[in-house]
Amino acid sequence: MSLLYARRRCAVLTVLVLALALVPFSPLAARPASAASAVPGDPLTGSGAVTRSVLTAADLTRGAATGTVANDTYALPAAAAAPTHSFEGTLKLNGVATAGGSRTIKDPYRYAATAALKHLPPVRIDLVQNGSHVIPAVRGLQITKSAYWNLIVGGGRAWNENGDGGRTRVSLPFALVERNANCVHNGLLTFLFDGRKISQVRYQITHETCEYFQFDMWGQVGATYSRHPVTGGTKLKKAYAAEVAGRIPTKSIRALSTDYPNAGIDTSAFGSGITASALSTYGVSYGGVNYVGACRTRQGAYPYCNQMVLPSYSLAKTTFAGIVLMRLTQVYGSAVPAQEIRDWVSEADTSAWSGVTFQDAANMATGNYSSSGFEADEAGSGMMAFFDAEAYGPKMTAALAYPHSAEPGTKWVYHSSDTFVLARAMQNYLVSKAGAGSDTYRWIRDQVLVPLHLSPDVLTTERTDNSPTGQPFGGYGLFYTQDDIAKVSRFQNADGGKIGGAQKLDPTMLADAMQQNPANRGITTTADTTGKTYQYQDGLWARRFTSADNPVFTSPVYVPFMSGFGGITAAMLPNGATYYYFSDNDEFGWSAAAAQAYKLPATGGGG
Repeated sequence: MSLLYARRRCAVLTVLVLALALVPFSPLAARPASAASAVPGDPLTGSGAVTRSVLTAADLTRGAATGTVANDTYALPAAAAAPTHSFEGTLKLNGVATAGGSRTIKDPYRYAATAALKHLPPVRIDLVQNGSHVIPAVRGLQITKSAYWNLIVGGGRAWNENGDGGRTRVSLPFALVERNANCVHNGLLTFLFDGRKISQVRYQITHETCEYFQFDMWGQVGATYSRHPVTGGTKLKKAYAAEVAGRIPTKSIRALSTDYPNAGIDTSAFGSGITASALSTYGVSYGGVNYVGACRTRQGAYPYCNQMVLPSYSLAKTTFAGIVLMRLTQVYGSAVPAQEIRDWVSEADTSAWSGVTFQDAANMATGNYSSSGFEADEAGSGMMAFFDAEAYGPKMTAALAYPHSAEPGTKWVYHSSDTFVLARAMQNYLVSKAGAGSDTYRWIRDQVLVPLHLSPDVLTTERTDNSPTGQPFGGYGLFYTQDDIAKVSRFQNADGGKIGGAQKLDPTMLADAMQQNPANRGITTTADTTGKTYQYQDGLWARRFTSADNPVFTSPVYVPFMSGFGGITAAMLPNGATYYYFSDNDEFGWSAAAAQAYKLPATGGGG
């Protein structure tokens, strides 16, 4: 296993090529084509009189990349004119960049010593164009030929500038994703084209959500444009128009104080407690609006903020494993959580797993552990072996290696590996009910994620063996946008697990996990290094707030929250508001923000 996979951990809290997708997902099925107009918004009416000294036509034709530049040079300018050319066909980057480099920001494990990590993987992308919108034919996580990187490509823009000699300029957002890991490194690329030729492609990466490997990367590479009709091109255009139209309306985070002037909200609390340079983005979802903060990079704002790819890490324990368990229970009955793991995972048919149920695994209470110290096993060598293993066999072996130390359901010990075992058990249970070929992620994708109109980025998942037929990791390996995290939080919180009035999740399980049942707060966690304990149930944490935390909590309030490695939180308050942030400096300071979000009236609804 390469050094990129070494020393991996997926702890939830500190205080607490491009030809084949992993479970390829076509955006054609995301929502009805009739749900949106034929062309997305933002029609271009500019004159094309753009003043440009960086990434000029000469730069893209025969220049050299000597470093990163301001991200706004990749962005759609105010004076952009409508494109005169329409891209349809295959963009192929021809090998390693002819000019470029990288700059290490943080690399304690010396990953950058591997030269291949400093370059893009093989890139071959089918694209169609709809007005000024440029749309990849394949969305979500895609497998490349690289031993290190996979890739996600988002929708970009095309426009004309007077200085480009009649050619059309394209900008696309993309993200490198570490193979067998959940870190995301967001970048941009740009090029010029006409009906016959394409310029070189300039690219750069100036942002990541990754606690242990941070870098800038830049380069310029030759490219070819193979013009041909893209299969399903018309449907791709309509699906992307529906995707854009279906996003929750956004406003600046500062608008919360003006939209709700009587609440007395101090918006400076949102994003506070986190080192600014480590904060990817943040927001408050409430009242049918996603109030968002900036998407920060080392070269200014990311021009595709609503498409910045954000890793789930252990948020997946809620939004995949927890939701699948609740959906299985809703569909197949209340006996599902009591199913025993070893009846559904052949490798777990041992005495250590006797009596361990689906619910026990979802609650991190299997009774199989080495140390009961807070996060001790999660940070230990046994879990490192689990994370490093890419193939299913070694990964399952590592997951089952912990000794039996307590009766099931009695002791909380956090293990990402237990969620993997649960995911496998639920997979085999689903096959017994829905037939051979059933897959838990495709099942929950089609029954919940697609009806929620989530982006294609979250409709794929990382799996074992770096394969589209592998076992989903279960406890990590998903990817979100700002819109996704707002929608999935609203679904669990204000919408009570319903979509269009139809109950999708078992209401009793969801109410318990969301701390709406005082008689069932879940299992109490081991105390962390500060002596604080939390509640945990079905992949959801909960923190108890009182007036000692902030006077706004006039009586004790339990706040359920999702949490992920490095500094990721989505706190779902009982008034229907969700505060979320994504960062990568091991900081989990969100109590001040939660207090401000709690000031919003409960009648606001909408999550």
